[in-house]
Amino acid sequence: MQAFYADQFVLPLPPGHSFPMSKYRLLREQLEGMPGLELCQALPASDGELALAHTPSYLAAVVDGTLSAAQQREIGFPWSEAMVERARRSVGATISAARSALGAVGGGLGMNVAGGTHHATADKGGGYCVFNDAAVAARLMQAEWHRMHRQLLRVAIVDLDVHQGNGSASIFADDPTVFTLSLHGAKNFPFRKERSDLDVDLPDGCTDEAYLRALDDALAALWRHHEQALPGLIFYVAGADPHEGDRLGRLKLTTAGLAERDRRVFAAARERRIPIALSMAGGYGRVVADTVQVHLGTIRAALESWRQWNNAAA
Repeated sequence: MQAFYADQFVLPLPPGHSFPMSKYRLLREQLEGMPGLELCQALPASDGELALAHTPSYLAAVVDGTLSAAQQREIGFPWSEAMVERARRSVGATISAARSALGAVGGGLGMNVAGGTHHATADKGGGYCVFNDAAVAARLMQAEWHRMHRQLLRVAIVDLDVHQGNGSASIFADDPTVFTLSLHGAKNFPFRKERSDLDVDLPDGCTDEAYLRALDDALAALWRHHEQALPGLIFYVAGADPHEGDRLGRLKLTTAGLAERDRRVFAAARERRIPIALSMAGGYGRVVADTVQVHLGTIRAALESWRQWNNAAA
């Protein structure tokens, strides 16, 4: 399975900044030499690719460094050339993961070791998200698929980060070819939520059993919606922040519960032969190593699903 990474994912930040940037380096170290995993360089997304989901004025402000102080505060990162490069490569990694998942070599799965920047809307960033990687990649994959196959590629975004995917919901609000599904904390950021195709609001303190029941119901609703034609690609935003040790999550899922969450998503897609582009998304553990372990659990579940996909095809 191909996993896309870049050293630029680790953005230098001012002292005392709240974002746990070190988790990307720690995760990369754990992935080196993992059987079945091929670490690949993430290339930056181009202006033309980013323009598939973002307005020209916002794109220019990011690239040229003319974001206002208020816009930078909303994003959560100060502007720098390194910030722009990181944002480009985060999108580029999801583009490559989607191509890998759809291609013969991918075995139905490709992965971005970062990504999940689901708070960015067409005309602004927010919540540590500059560009919306799944939105850009979804539109690009639809364009490439139509050019190659002369067919519509239906897409689903299954967003299980603890924070609602408001940016993705906003971008695809009037697009019936992309289905947005979000399970998230009802009282968590963003406090003004957008309307996804399917939103599942979870109470503070939600534990494994209730969460997995809600997930099963949401996936069943996803399949009912696509009864006539299944999606051809899923973007799985697999946040680690529903974990009980997360300082921003407010839910109480165990590491085992999150591993079961991942297994159910991968199994449901694999049984229907729907490729998945996976991104790690959020994770703000009180102990950074705990967040890394949750991400590793997601990657192990993805690898097992990738093996089963390939064994079935053999």
